[in-house]
Amino acid sequence: MTLPSQAFQDDSLDFKELKFFPDLPKRYKIDSVFKFASWAAVVIALSVLSILLIEVAIDGLSMINWQFLTSYPSRKPADAGILSPIVGTIWVMVLVALFSFPIGVGAGIFLEEFIADSFLENVIEVNIANLAAVPSIIYGLLGLQVFVRWLFPLTQGRTIISGALTLTLLVLPIIIIATREALRAVPGSMRQAGFALGATRWQVVRDIVFPQALPGILTGTILALSRGIGETAPLITIGALTYVAFLPPLSLEGLHSTFSVLPIQIFNWVSRPQQEFHLLAAGAIIVLMVLLLAMNGIAIYLRNRFQITR
Repeated sequence: MTLPSQAFQDDSLDFKELKFFPDLPKRYKIDSVFKFASWAAVVIALSVLSILLIEVAIDGLSMINWQFLTSYPSRKPADAGILSPIVGTIWVMVLVALFSFPIGVGAGIFLEEFIADSFLENVIEVNIANLAAVPSIIYGLLGLQVFVRWLFPLTQGRTIISGALTLTLLVLPIIIIATREALRAVPGSMRQAGFALGATRWQVVRDIVFPQALPGILTGTILALSRGIGETAPLITIGALTYVAFLPPLSLEGLHSTFSVLPIQIFNWVSRPQQEFHLLAAGAIIVLMVLLLAMNGIAIYLRNRFQITR
């Protein structure tokens, strides 16, 4: 009798006569159709993206110069620049990284290593998965109520710290999920080896599991921050400005300063009817893309570095 494993290796076998796999030819046809549809979707998506990038590059590259990068936003297109939005974007993302990385990674380690397979873990996991799919505008409304209004004595309202905390809520579920997936990729035998040597659970996690999972954790964190850097709706909701003609001081007082970010400035310029502002928006889009590529490059560098040296 022909075994199923032998049936896959025998190209001359008539699958219609094989009782083990009566629907295999039909499945192969469906698989071929699905493969073609998947490739077609990828090609269409990349084609549309390429066209958009080419159009943005044609319109925006001519606008990028030293004056554009070092000038403040202005109502006159000839004098407008993106200095304060760039500084505001860096300010916000640095704070988001400082808030989200320890909280997200700590929560992921706790859920995956210390209360795994428990009722509490299942409840929290479902809620985290739901939070990762919540529209960003909802986080903006939450940030408006909690950070701008309820915590006004601490945040001073529509300030950099409020925007950073709002985006922290946005990226936290992604960082937690990425951390848990990186921890799951560590072989269980390494944990058992640590326990066999007499190490406690915390020592095993700290000295064995976490170093092995760190490249994946860093990659997931940077990718989550890359999503946050391009968000507009939450920051509009909490009251980020579209015209900031100053730089926040590099001190604790700067946390309570009003701010603008590149997505907000791009949104403002695109909504204006003048063609000159549309060209400025294209230039700002290119700068934002460069920042995104830099963050992704950092993620790749850190992943490769820790994979080699661990």
